[in-house]
Amino acid sequence: MRRFRVALGQINATVGDLDQNVRLIVHGIERARALGCSLVAFPELAITGYPPEDLLFKPAFIEANLRALDAVTQASRGLSVIVGFVDKRDDIFNAAAVLHDGRRAGVYHKQYLPNYGVFDENRYFRRAPRRRCSWRATRRSR
Repeated sequence: MRRFRVALGQINATVGDLDQNVRLIVHGIERARALGCSLVAFPELAITGYPPEDLLFKPAFIEANLRALDAVTQASRGLSVIVGFVDKRDDIFNAAAVLHDGRRAGVYHKQYLPNYGVFDENRYFRRAPRRRCSWRATRRSR
């Protein structure tokens, strides 16, 4: 029986420091790969740091975050990665990318945005419509 090992990429992301956050994420991916993990999951908004707040009003920051996701996607060769980022469609979303073997397999947009105490996500993000979220992994023949 084949083992399925899961790693949790606990990183100390810095809000706004995309380059450093990507380095931490890529290092976590490399470590998970070396440990024989099949999947590594990183925190919410790991690429931007949490909470990015008013940085989200800068289009250049959103675009840089998407380029950073591309770099993380390339590093995902050989395993699956879940990583938080800011997705841009008709609005911006607090999102998680599902990456597999160097490509983006899917994206999940957060549905429940906290808006109490220190949380003010409704100010920045659009809430995703409620729907099921699933990805089908296919087994490759070897």
